[in-house]
This record gives sequence, structure tokens and C-alpha cells, in this order.
Amino acid sequence: MSTPQTILVLGSGGREHALVWRLARDGHRIIAAPGNPGMAGLARLVAATLTDAAAIVRIVAEYEVDFVVIGPEAPLVAGIADALRAAGITVFGPGADGAKLEGSKVFSKQFFARHGIRTAEFRVAATVDDGDAAIAELGGELVVKADGLAAGKGVVVCSDAAQAQLAVRDMLQAKRFGDAGGTVVIERRIRGREVSMLAITDGKRLEVLATAEDHKTIFDGDKGPNTGGMGTVCPGWTSTAAEQRIVQELLLPTVAGLQADGIDYRGVLYAGVMMAPDGTPWLLEYNCRFGDPETQSIMVRLQGDFAGVLHGAARGELPASGLTWADGTAVCVIVAAAGYPDAPAVGDPIRNVDSTPEATVFHAGTAIKDGKLVSAGGRVFGVTALGADVHEARRRAYAVADTIALRGKQLRRDIGLR
Repeated sequence: MSTPQTILVLGSGGREHALVWRLARDGHRIIAAPGNPGMAGLARLVAATLTDAAAIVRIVAEYEVDFVVIGPEAPLVAGIADALRAAGITVFGPGADGAKLEGSKVFSKQFFARHGIRTAEFRVAATVDDGDAAIAELGGELVVKADGLAAGKGVVVCSDAAQAQLAVRDMLQAKRFGDAGGTVVIERRIRGREVSMLAITDGKRLEVLATAEDHKTIFDGDKGPNTGGMGTVCPGWTSTAAEQRIVQELLLPTVAGLQADGIDYRGVLYAGVMMAPDGTPWLLEYNCRFGDPETQSIMVRLQGDFAGVLHGAARGELPASGLTWADGTAVCVIVAAAGYPDAPAVGDPIRNVDSTPEATVFHAGTAIKDGKLVSAGGRVFGVTALGADVHEARRRAYAVADTIALRGKQLRRDIGLR
């Protein structure tokens, strides 16, 4: 895409900041709705509600937008891509039918089973009695998942039946995740090491991105409750042979399954994969959008015509290939608010937030109040650095993360040490 485009990026988090940063580097004019303070120097920020299709259509017309990139999952699940396409707007992001791969764990697991995609054995439960029966039937170590969207936190890994029973009651009776936990998926736990693989698709072909490894729990050593992600490393730890197996055995059958089901999927397929000790890839789940914080580390390594690939996929005509990768390793370290993930503090002043030649600070949960930068979410920043190897990238990222002044800030110290 040699001609600069006007691109509307919907969202306000760290993922969207990284997308805006990468697209702006190639000279494109970016509109961000609603955006965040970190994007202000890169994009025109426009107030918007992400589920208000009519308002987004007006933004597209007012700013003569060429195409729209939808960042978060909630508007995709709500069908905003469908509404924009119905208005004749080119959109990168699946319609509501495809977004159900993330929006409903029940739908996705049944999709995997229907199309022969390797995933853990599972049961679905809408009542505590059904859940207890499923736990007794499956036995052993289990994972309990809320069916709907839970901001990356609706998964409980259980070492025994008693823990699984507590998780089921926490979701179905105590409504820990609200309506998202009105139904649960209970599945056998697959042991191994996890990796994230993202691919851009036009519904027929794939442009596979570099792998990344997320660190989901709040504390070092993979301890504590799950979060939306506390840091990533790109590329992930996998081999070329392992990545080829993921593509051949999981991603390509998914594209074929979507086509067989009549789903025109134009966007990101983000696969959470567990690699078993014998090298077999098991599909844990799909997200229907770029990962957060995977996107931050992927974007700093990504080279080539990124906008052209997104635009082609959105039109159903993915270009042959336009992406290459910088050498080295990228590390993203999340700086989180006090109390995250259960009760993050917001409104706290923040100082010393500056990107350097060695690391980029992507804003994830910030706002301006009375002219000052304050925290506005659980994950506040994603400090991301590229280095010749993981050790150099870690040093650069932590050097900048440690300068940020935020009361009670939390960050893992072991991102990249696996």
C-alpha cells in the first residue's frame, strides 16, 4: 500500500496504541476512537462509543476514512463489523458469527469438535448439578471456563475435583463473572507449555505472524490469579517445526471449518495453544482480535506493508505476503495498578512516562484529569523493547518500566526468564 491511507482504529488500550504506533510509522493518517493519551501524538483522537455503529459511520464520513480496524473483542462480538459493512465500509475484524469463537467458549469448543480440531475433552454445564456430574465424569486435573467474555480472567485451572467444584459454584452461583459465567465449560487440563500464534486471514488464506509467549498470572513464577496478561516475549519459544504443526493441524482446519459453516471471517485468528511434552499442539481457545499484550511485542518486530495486509484481508483479498520480521527479541512488561486484577486502583497520578530510544511505552489504562495523567484501568502501561536477544530486551524494558512513578504499581520481574 504505497499511497498513505486514512485508517480508523477503534479502541483505547495497549493493543490499539501499538497498532496506531505501527500504522503511523508508515505514514498513514490515523484516527483513534476513543484512543488514549499515549496516542495523542500519533493520531487524531475522537470520542466514540465502540458499540454505537451510527456514530462510527459518521466518523468514517467526516474524516474520509479508507478502512476501519476494530481492536477489542466486545464490539466484534456485538456485531459492529457487520453494521459497518452493511453501510459499505471496509472493516478489518470478523462479523458477529465469527467473533463467537471468542464470545462463547461453548460455541468454540463445539466448533472444534465438529471440525475435528484437536482440543481437550470437555463438558458444558449450566447448573451446579450438571457441573458436578461433569467433574465426576472427567476426573483428574480440570479447567473451568466462563462461557462468555470475561476480560481474559474467566479461566480457573484446578488441580483436583474440589477446586473445580468451587470454581463452578463461583461462576454459576456467586456470579463472579456476571452473565459471562451463566454457562461454563469444564475440560481436561492439558499439560505442557503455552504459546500464542496469531494469523491474519481474509477467510480463505492466512498470513501467520511471529509467535509470542504470554505470562498470564499476576505474580512471578506463574503464581496467583489469571490476569489479562502481564507481559510477552516475541518470538515465542517454539521451533519452526512446532509452528508448522500449529498451522497445519489447527489454523488451516479452522479456516476450512469457518468456510464450511458459511462464516466469512476477515480479521485475526489468535490461537492459544498448549504444546504437550511429546510436541503435539492442542488448541485451548481462540480470540477474534489481536492479543493484548502480544500485539505490543509483535508490532515492534513487524516490518513490511502492515496496512496493506490489513486492508487486503478486510476486502477479502489478502496479498501474497508483505510482512517480514526484525532480528532479535521483543519483550513487553506490563505495569499494572495496585489491586489488579480484582480491584484495580484508578485515578492515581502518574509521572516519568517517557519512551526512550531503547523502549516504547504503550498506554493501556490512562486518562487525563485536570490536565494530569492518571491511571484509568488495571493494566496501565506495556513497556516494550527490542534487543539482540531476550536478555538485552528485558534489560531495556525494565529500565524504563522502573522509572514510571505510580502508587502501588505491580509488575512481574520474570518476563522472558522461562
